[in-house]
Amino acid sequence: MDEDEIRKSAALEQRHWWYSGRRALVRRLLKDVPPGRALDVGCGMGGNSAVLRDLGWDVVALDYSPASIEAARSRGLTVLRGDARRLPFADQEFDLVISTDAWEHVVEDDQVAAETFRVLRPGGQALVAVPAGMDLWSGHDVALGHHRRYERAELVALVAAAGFRVDEVFGWNVLLRPVARMRRRNNAGESEMEHVNPVLNAALRSIVATESVLPVGNRRGISLVLRASRT
Repeated sequence: MDEDEIRKSAALEQRHWWYSGRRALVRRLLKDVPPGRALDVGCGMGGNSAVLRDLGWDVVALDYSPASIEAARSRGLTVLRGDARRLPFADQEFDLVISTDAWEHVVEDDQVAAETFRVLRPGGQALVAVPAGMDLWSGHDVALGHHRRYERAELVALVAAAGFRVDEVFGWNVLLRPVARMRRRNNAGESEMEHVNPVLNAALRSIVATESVLPVGNRRGISLVLRASRT
């Protein structure tokens, strides 16, 4: 993902339906987890790190992109530059590691999974969100620097091979998947991260919020979300 694309996303992040929905997802999944020390790998603009901080976590944000680091630091977060394949932390240093829309940017995602396991304490949790389904592959993925989109079994196998116990895996943005598939058939090479009309943006936010109370997680979504533990 190039620096210009990151800066464009940073300008959209506070209000865009995708980012607000993802922050709400992180908040919902972790609101009942006792806070401790957390690491956000591939923190991007720091939105999810800020959610963790608001929930009481002692959070460190990490990214490789200078533009992302600048944006995350503007939130008052502790941010380090580092490689997800070689995390600059000691073994068993964290109670929680999250990575949202990050693993797909790394060729050696098995190394990222292994490093996530290494820095977690026994009993610690990993929360991972990735783009789902190669049938949705389009110019949007190319523009964002993705190497892959994940199938459910593929993601579970990757995390289990690193040593984790997989606790939960579900589809996210299930209701909007048909819309995304239709749009991406004609996407030749552009990111979809763009300004959205406020009325449409509010409608999309409502759809994502409604999905959180519906039993649709076993269906295919635009993203896959996985929770795992180091036993």
